[in-house]
Amino acid sequence: MAKAAPAEQLKLLELQGLDARLKGLTNRRRTLENDPRIKDLEAALSVANGELGAAKVAVHDAEAALKRAEADVEQVATRIERDEARLNSGTGLSKDLVALQKDIVSLNKRRSDLEDVELEVMERLDSLRERQAAQQQIVDDIQGSFGTIRAELDAALADVEAEASGLRGQRTEFAQGVDAGLVSVYEKTLAKRGVGAARLFHGTSEASGMKLSPGDLAEIKAAAADDIVFCPDSGAILVRSDDWN
Repeated sequence: MAKAAPAEQLKLLELQGLDARLKGLTNRRRTLENDPRIKDLEAALSVANGELGAAKVAVHDAEAALKRAEADVEQVATRIERDEARLNSGTGLSKDLVALQKDIVSLNKRRSDLEDVELEVMERLDSLRERQAAQQQIVDDIQGSFGTIRAELDAALADVEAEASGLRGQRTEFAQGVDAGLVSVYEKTLAKRGVGAARLFHGTSEASGMKLSPGDLAEIKAAAADDIVFCPDSGAILVRSDDWN
């Protein structure tokens, strides 16, 4: 059975206290790193970016349609201008001039129809651009919220790391003042059980929170004061104070 002076064993309670605080900070760090708000915002941003992409495509398509409509109107307008110039010159046969007049009337009707189409596309484009701007604002708002929360979490994580760094230094210094063999047993128990040491108080293990059986208590009572004893339930080292039983 491993041994260590009772006074050295008592030091394990303070060492365990430091480790418990470090474990609490580790859990705090994990909680901060997995803040559900970040995942929610990432999901919302993914959806918003998808809708923004669709809005941009719709605007791009409408802009292309407008260019085609403008080109159609310009083409007809150019033809009307050319025919009117021929008509105003008065050259040509009478029947040709009459046909030219009819063609100009038809072209003006065509231009009017095309201008209606152009106007419709322009109105649709304006609506789509407004939709894109609104969706862009949604994306910007989500990114703003993301940045705010991220900054908040980063600050909290920095505080946690600063506190943990100080505790690690304090623990290292304290552990150097404890029997090395005892610390080795403690470290192995901590790694395996999650709790390295706990007090045995009035027959109850503070590692498991359970009162030990009469048989277990009898075995511990029979052990020497410098024997290292363990909790039968949690496996942690049980530190016996004067009133342990």
